[in-house]
Amino acid sequence: MKTTISLAMAAVLLLALGPACAQQQKKGSDQTRSVQGVVTDADGKAVAGAVVQLKNTKTLQIRSFLTQEDGSYYFHGLSPDIDYELTARAASGASGTKTLSSFDTKKEVVINLKLDRKK
Repeated sequence: MKTTISLAMAAVLLLALGPACAQQQKKGSDQTRSVQGVVTDADGKAVAGAVVQLKNTKTLQIRSFLTQEDGSYYFHGLSPDIDYELTARAASGASGTKTLSSFDTKKEVVINLKLDRKK
């Protein structure tokens, strides 16, 4: 009798926790993407301290990142359903605009930016 009650309680517990566990797995699966790259000058040398701007083309919100010593930058937590525009600026010049498209299904995208010399 005790075994039957224990099994019934275990079954009820599993049924109750099943949806909670499924939701936990859903929340844990990250649905975002990231973009990273290196900013170089016209001679191909990495540029430390360049300002990389990431523009959300839907909300027009802009996020900025100062490049590291090796010229690298990184943005994370980006929506896969939105296009983003990337540009870089430094004392030596500015890059053209590059687009991170919502059609690019990669979770981690690499976009390198090259600065043009100031005229």
